[in-house]
Amino acid sequence: MSAPVPAPSVSAVSVPALSVPSANNANSASTIVDDKPAEPVAVPEGHVRLTIDGVEMIAPKGELLIRTAERMGTAIPRFCDHPLLEPVGACRQCLVEVEMGGRPMPKPQAACTQAVAEGMVVKTQLTSPVAEKAQRSNLEFLLLNHPLDCPVCDKGGECPLQNQTMANGSAESRMIDAKRTFTKPLAISTQILLDRERCVLCQRCTRFSDQIAGDNFIELLERGTAQQIGISADQPFQSYFSGNTIQICPVGALTSEAYRFRARPFDLLSTPGVCEHCASGCATRVDWRRGAVMRKMAALDLEVNEEWNCDKGRFAFTYVTQDDRLTRPLVRSKDGELVEASWTDAMAKAAAGLSAAVAGTGAGVLTGGRLTVSDAYAYSKFARLALRTNNIDFRTRVTTAEEEQFLGQHVVGVNPKNGGVTYEGLEKAKSVLLIGLEPEEESPILFLRLRKAWRHSQTAISSVAALTSRGLEKMGGVLIPAAPGQETAVVQGLAGEFDVVLVGERAAEVPGLLTAAGELARASNAKLAWVPRRAGDRGAVEAGAVPSLLPGGRPVSDDVARVEIETSWGASVPATEGLNTEQMLRAAAAGELDGLVIAGVSFEDLPDPSMAVDAVHRAKFVVCFEQRRTAVTELADVVFPVAASVEKAGAYLNWEGRLRPFDATITGKGTLDDARILDTLGVEMDVDLYTQTPKVTTAEMHRIGSYSRHTSTPEAAQNELARHPAAQNAPGHHSAGHRLATWQMMLDGGSMLDGETHLAGTARADVIRLSTATAAEMGATDGDLVQVWTSSGSVTLPLEITDMVDGAVWMPSRTGKIPLTVSLRARHGDVVNVAALVTGGTR
Repeated sequence: MSAPVPAPSVSAVSVPALSVPSANNANSASTIVDDKPAEPVAVPEGHVRLTIDGVEMIAPKGELLIRTAERMGTAIPRFCDHPLLEPVGACRQCLVEVEMGGRPMPKPQAACTQAVAEGMVVKTQLTSPVAEKAQRSNLEFLLLNHPLDCPVCDKGGECPLQNQTMANGSAESRMIDAKRTFTKPLAISTQILLDRERCVLCQRCTRFSDQIAGDNFIELLERGTAQQIGISADQPFQSYFSGNTIQICPVGALTSEAYRFRARPFDLLSTPGVCEHCASGCATRVDWRRGAVMRKMAALDLEVNEEWNCDKGRFAFTYVTQDDRLTRPLVRSKDGELVEASWTDAMAKAAAGLSAAVAGTGAGVLTGGRLTVSDAYAYSKFARLALRTNNIDFRTRVTTAEEEQFLGQHVVGVNPKNGGVTYEGLEKAKSVLLIGLEPEEESPILFLRLRKAWRHSQTAISSVAALTSRGLEKMGGVLIPAAPGQETAVVQGLAGEFDVVLVGERAAEVPGLLTAAGELARASNAKLAWVPRRAGDRGAVEAGAVPSLLPGGRPVSDDVARVEIETSWGASVPATEGLNTEQMLRAAAAGELDGLVIAGVSFEDLPDPSMAVDAVHRAKFVVCFEQRRTAVTELADVVFPVAASVEKAGAYLNWEGRLRPFDATITGKGTLDDARILDTLGVEMDVDLYTQTPKVTTAEMHRIGSYSRHTSTPEAAQNELARHPAAQNAPGHHSAGHRLATWQMMLDGGSMLDGETHLAGTARADVIRLSTATAAEMGATDGDLVQVWTSSGSVTLPLEITDMVDGAVWMPSRTGKIPLTVSLRARHGDVVNVAALVTGGTR
């Protein structure tokens, strides 16, 4: 017998070996004490006793044999098995000998499909010549047509087939015929390439796409010796999660166009990371070489992203290496040009300009949503202590006082440790309600967990929206129809019982909707969670980057709460609530706010881009913290180059309220994290912030903690709703036009996708959606060109008839790279005009 097969590589079975407890004495059915056998351990209810390689084990009924063997430390070779996928027994590499009732089964059994049973006796390749020969023979069979191209294969060095062949394969092949070949590679999408001759037909890719993502774009084709993985000739592998199939492929059959032939695993260094793109909080593995990121992969974290991530989180990292990347401070010279300057000169000019603004009409801070928790806290502290104002807001969208109250009451301080909604909790919930939230586009891993809850636990998922999205269909969800702008009235009329209510940030666009959601959760005794779109949003709320909230959710207007912050900081804090994003910009445009500090905010992200441009033009002094040159930096007086997420240490707070820390991967790029720059700038303005490092800043935030307060009462909710009378008479179908419904797509041409041309092909086509009845009214059919216009502009796109409310029109919030706030000057709930087009004019 050959040497035991080593544990398969991480890329093949990273989850199986880590997703279950390690073996210990408690796993064994009996123990030895003083060289005498002890009494056999009683078998708990719902468990069975079996023997594997002479060792008695106790296992839960229904557990797969391959899992039980892992818990005792025995790695059975496999290719098709993955603990997050349903077993299929396709590769036949995990064959073992099995006896039941003292009688051996007639042939070796696949350990990945065989459930444990009482009295079962199992012999793996370690103790059974039959199992060892079966595995060796199967390995030879898999290699018959497999090319021997390991030196050029992207999987070389981390390939389970390569590892198992080296450990347990034959040194020579008995194959005398020519190997089967295919044209290679086959581009099954703009990002994913398929080398069919390497495929071992394990079906991991097809099972992931079908079971996990719900995207049936890739499948087994043909039969017998001609069987292969492929796609429909006219339908590419267009899935937001396609990159996961590369990672779980146990051979080099699926590769990435972006990474292909760029590096080898033994050339790379790996650093744990956290995805910076959305509020899901995915754990990642950053592989890098010579100061450059070569690839990102999903890291194992069973509590959050399991072993998955979306394609944006996997591939969209090239934005940090674009030609317009900032690596040195810029200051505006006397002749009006932005020129490079030293950090010392830039700090001095920024301090002088902001001090003058404070002495004048004041300043405001717009932080955006890309910040780590410690960076957001530094801006919050800088605004209150250095600028002497509560004019700070992380939101670059429509904002209201209602939202700030909602965040203070239902969001701040809520986390998995104190009963908040969690990914795991969603999988056990009987019913989940979505309000102003499209998970597949806005929080992809949340979408995967909701889909898993529906498939495994029959969780009932409902969505208050204008249309049934593709993501809702894939979650088995039910649409609760609501015309754009009428969502508040619909939520108020809901009487069903819900375990969990998930509210997206878009709910703030509809007056009274957040308040109604909070009241529904209270009436249903449901858990409530707020799901923002960007990675830094939740942390910004906790850090106090809101005009009416101090760190920890303390209301600015609450004297007791304010004193707690003043005691911690050793300085007074302004007692007047500040201006939100839109109010700051309008004040600057009117000459009522002299200074602006802008961090990672683009004009096109704001509710009124043209007004924002005017505001920055008119402000007397503007300091910008940015990674790359933008339209904002070109108008600033001082620009500080800040570090990207891979260039600094920090933490994001995901939508659960779970802290997701990470360390720096790439250093020495000439940039600094925001908090350190602000700390130095504070010193220039005679203020000590003590935010030099994330560790120091995070420790201070922990000491401050969250504010203890009473939750809202029904009366308080009704009083808040009364402040928003528009919600009582929400608009319905309007004879002069249609109500616009929209949300931001995951792949929408944003700047954080820059440089990744292959990923762009995965983006969903821009379309206009109308109901069957609404399309019929204007004589339009699927595929017709439809024009949507306002007095400010027009957009023309193909029509896709959808299950949605009549009288509404849906469009993505960006068409191409242009937001609707620019092209139409319209947002969700606004009235727009719609018409079907024919050649030469309008129908």
